[in-house]
Amino acid sequence: MMSRLKKRIDTEINAGSMADIAFLLLIFFLVTTTISADKGIIMKLPPEQKIDIPFVKIPERNLFKIMINSKDELLIENELAANFDGIRQQIKTFILNPKNDKNLAISPQKAIISIKTNRGTSYDKYITALDEVQAAYYEIYAERVGITPEEFRKLDRKDPVQKKIYEKGRKDMPMNISIAKPSK
Repeated sequence: MMSRLKKRIDTEINAGSMADIAFLLLIFFLVTTTISADKGIIMKLPPEQKIDIPFVKIPERNLFKIMINSKDELLIENELAANFDGIRQQIKTFILNPKNDKNLAISPQKAIISIKTNRGTSYDKYITALDEVQAAYYEIYAERVGITPEEFRKLDRKDPVQKKIYEKGRKDMPMNISIAKPSK
C-alpha cells in the first residue's frame, strides 16, 4: 500500500522552474523583437509666436488656393477638379510666372500655396495634396541644378558638395506652403 501512495506523490511536476523559463523567454523576445516606429509627416513647424504679429494682407495674385471639402471634392484656384492631374504644372507655372502674367505670383519668393481642408476631409486626400505641392517645388529645385527630383531629395546635406547643390537649387525660393485651419 505504501508503494502506491508513493507513486502518486512522485507524479507531481515541479512548476517552480516553469516561471523561470517563461521569464527568460519573455526577456528573449523583448530583446530580439524590433519595434517599428512610424515617422509620420516630416514637417518643420514654425516656432510659437509669443508676440502678436499684425495682420498682413497677402495680395491675391500671390496665393494659389487648394480647397478640399468633407466629401473630398477639390477646388483648385476656384475651379472644381476631379483629381490632382496637372496640378504640379499649375503650381510650377504659378510660382515661376515665366511670362509675367498679372494673375500669377509676383515672384517665387512671394508665392504661397494654400491648402485648406474641412474637418471631414480624408487624410489620403490631404496627404496627396501636400505631396503634390512639395513635389512641384522639388521639381523646380531639381531643374535649377540639372538633376532629377528624386536625386535632389536624396542629396546628403552633411556632404559639403551635395549641400552646395541643395542650397543652389533652393536659393531665393522658399517652400511657402500655408496649411489653413480646417473649417467645420
